[in-house]
Amino acid sequence: MKKRVVLPPYIFWLVTFVLVPMSLVVYFAFTDKNGNFSLSNLNDVFLYSNVFLRSIWLGFIATSFCFLIGYPTAYIISRVNIKCRKFLIAMIMLPMWTNFLLKTYAWMTILEERGFVSCFFQFLGIGKFSLINTSSAVVFGMVYNFITYMILPIYSVLIRNDRHLVEAAQDLGANQLKIFLKVTFPLSLPGVIAGIAMVFVPSVSTFVLSKMLGGGKDLLIGDIIDMQFLGSVYNPCLGSAISLVLMILVFICSGIMNQFVKREERTVIAL
Repeated sequence: MKKRVVLPPYIFWLVTFVLVPMSLVVYFAFTDKNGNFSLSNLNDVFLYSNVFLRSIWLGFIATSFCFLIGYPTAYIISRVNIKCRKFLIAMIMLPMWTNFLLKTYAWMTILEERGFVSCFFQFLGIGKFSLINTSSAVVFGMVYNFITYMILPIYSVLIRNDRHLVEAAQDLGANQLKIFLKVTFPLSLPGVIAGIAMVFVPSVSTFVLSKMLGGGKDLLIGDIIDMQFLGSVYNPCLGSAISLVLMILVFICSGIMNQFVKREERTVIAL
């Protein structure tokens, strides 16, 4: 009886906010401005192949930095006492309570020619150093805004890991490095994959950061989609086609990562 009560709201949410929007994207991607079936939109997507590659590359760099910073952070938090753990989690989530645009404006101030970064390099005697309106600034913005989505999934998995497996590995003579490589890290892969997906997808599709921190010099795929729907070049059919291709690429990447996780889990079980 409980399942019957819970199921209708879930189906309504799924249909209204997932299936219907995706169906509209597919419909506009395969039609022209007159509503006739057409593949020209998908052909035009290839004109932006360089933008796709640039977006994927910057998203990959930002995701890599988030992982290199986020995994040690999540690991340390999962090992401290519960009071310290709650405090650290609150500090990590605190930036999420601040408006996205406000945080981006703050980074614009930090990275500009008279900002903190430039003043720091001048203090070291290097001279003025401005990162604003560069791809590096866009990556900085991605890492700052999305790193929380890397830390929390990894932390949630690490905190649930069975400590008896670590103790068993210690009893068998494994050192700390081997325990991490053979036990801790493989068991945390579901959280790692979830974190990568939650960081990579918004990084690839962002458009606010590239406009405000990158100065609009190097367009990302999110900028192209934004231009097709809200810019002067109004073409929702092409925008839908680009969005559809982006979704397919994301699904392919997710499928590959899920297969990698399943293989690693089977390896851990075998060990």
